[in-house]
Amino acid sequence: MSVTPLPNQSELQHPKNLNPNHIEIDPTSLTSLDRYKLLVGAVVPRPIAWVSTRSPAGIDNLAPYSFFNAVGCDPMLLLFCPANKPDGSEKDSLRNAKPINQGGSGEFVVNIVSHALAQAMNTTAASLPYETSEFEHAHIATAPCAKVRCARVALAPVSFECITHEIIRTNGTAPNAGNIVIGKVVNVWLAPGIATEQLHLDPATLDAIGRLGGSTYCTSRDRFDITRPGAGGG
Repeated sequence: MSVTPLPNQSELQHPKNLNPNHIEIDPTSLTSLDRYKLLVGAVVPRPIAWVSTRSPAGIDNLAPYSFFNAVGCDPMLLLFCPANKPDGSEKDSLRNAKPINQGGSGEFVVNIVSHALAQAMNTTAASLPYETSEFEHAHIATAPCAKVRCARVALAPVSFECITHEIIRTNGTAPNAGNIVIGKVVNVWLAPGIATEQLHLDPATLDAIGRLGGSTYCTSRDRFDITRPGAGGG
């Protein structure tokens, strides 16, 4: 894919097509739903964590979260953000992933969603009773993990076994309030042929999808490269 040339420095400092009619919005004037629509419509594409957990009673749960990302590599951390339900109660993934001393199991698995798994992933987004397993509801094959008790998605191209590192509740039990679940990766599963010996993953084989606004998703098939200036970190 070709890349549109960047504007020169003069154009960046003095844009010719600056629109003087940009809309300014104070988020405190909006409803929770409208703030959500701005976030999911602008923060795109979002990677999807297909999070599997196990309840203290042994019921396997599976649900997708697009408020998800990596945190760092030392230690190796991931995060996903399950919002409270409209009544302020916890979603099943949070209920299960929270530490044992808070009533959960203290662990979870992040399964990466390939294009081939998109429909199955969407099926597990349904609101089901806590005692019902999404794996069974959506007829999704499981595979055992090595270091956590949760099941993982057998056909996921990558799965990260995680121990819950920290949970940040941004607004207590308020309806739809965000929560941040940070997990320490303790084991990784890679599908055959997806990575080189140097652990470079092939994006074509991974074929991950992302979330846009509303019910729209995207693939990672339309890619381009840009060489970073200089060398070193940053």
